[in-house]
Amino acid sequence: MVRTYDEIVSWWRAKEIKDSGDLDAVVNGQAVTLAYNTTKLEIADVTFHDTREIFEHGRVANYTGDVTTLFALQNARRGWEVFLNAFDDKRDIDEQLVKDFQYVLTAGTYDERRYNHGERPGEYKKGDYVTGIHEVGAHPDDVEEEINELLDDIGNVDNKDALTAAAFFHAKFENIHPFADGNGRAGRLLMNYFLILHDHPTITIHEEDRNDYMSALEAWDISQELDLLKTFLKEQTVKTWGSGGRCI
Repeated sequence: MVRTYDEIVSWWRAKEIKDSGDLDAVVNGQAVTLAYNTTKLEIADVTFHDTREIFEHGRVANYTGDVTTLFALQNARRGWEVFLNAFDDKRDIDEQLVKDFQYVLTAGTYDERRYNHGERPGEYKKGDYVTGIHEVGAHPDDVEEEINELLDDIGNVDNKDALTAAAFFHAKFENIHPFADGNGRAGRLLMNYFLILHDHPTITIHEEDRNDYMSALEAWDISQELDLLKTFLKEQTVKTWGSGGRCI
């Protein structure tokens, strides 16, 4: 049965999720799906099999792929653990949490070029690494100020406005591009953490929908248009929870 977006949000809120045990029970296998898709969006050779093996067993038997990919999957698992611990502690999204999430997701994966330029996981970028169709990204000297302004903007949000605020946060975070690497993974994890703090279901952004996702982010970059991203996130919520018996 396919559920509507509003039905899924109501279903989630009826679960009255209070701690990481409640959250893990509801999310269950979706944590693997979320980790696979968010990593696949940035690292092409990620497989669902390897992601599941890492989450379930902590290793991949007879792995022959790129070691950096394996590190990224291990980091995705650790990132979920940090996510759950933060939820138990009811940590606010502040500058330290932003850095903590990015650190755990990118530890051991910075390439030699970035590392030689002084870049480190968990630290704001020191150079400009933005690539893409449009020139986006804060100057390194402005990152700290812009991140703190963004965190202030989402500091007092009612649960009913969670999706709009999450869309704004994600679009602006990716526009700032605060780190030398891992901005997408960190931004998506932070967005989901913001959502659960506001009693809203997690959203897996599916890698096969990459083009629509990028178009929605570009709409913000070009004209601060948020409706396209909000609509996309609603659709992804339905795709995450509204079919296949996930939301029952």
